[in-house]
Amino acid sequence: MTKSETERLVRKAEKLCQKRGARMTPTRKEVFTILAMQSGSIGAYDLLEQLKAAVPNAKPPTIYRALDFLQEQGFVHKITSSNSFVLCSHFDHHHPVQMLICESCGNVQEIQSEGVYEELQHQAEDQGFLVQEQTIEAHGLCANCH
Repeated sequence: MTKSETERLVRKAEKLCQKRGARMTPTRKEVFTILAMQSGSIGAYDLLEQLKAAVPNAKPPTIYRALDFLQEQGFVHKITSSNSFVLCSHFDHHHPVQMLICESCGNVQEIQSEGVYEELQHQAEDQGFLVQEQTIEAHGLCANCH
């Protein structure tokens, strides 16, 4: 992602925070920026190492608090299988999450397939289950790696 694209996303996130009454602190903004520059997912400790360039006294709780905030705002998704994080490609609205994760290069692509979500919802309802959040991870090889 180019610097101008990253700056545009940061401004968009800041505007959403203002609208929601949430506070985008300098540390949260820096973590958001680092995530925006990643082509794949990144673990919390790797994020922490990059964050230390801008916030030298950053510690693990610093990064986890920032990630919690960014997740609450819908700006990032957690990749559970690798315990890593990726910037949401369309964070301006709540949506079901489907991730295509390349096992070779680590690239993560977020897709939206309403049909998948609808079918999951339907089957869950048939079981009397209330889905509160849905994330599907598909692991394989991206177009560049296969």
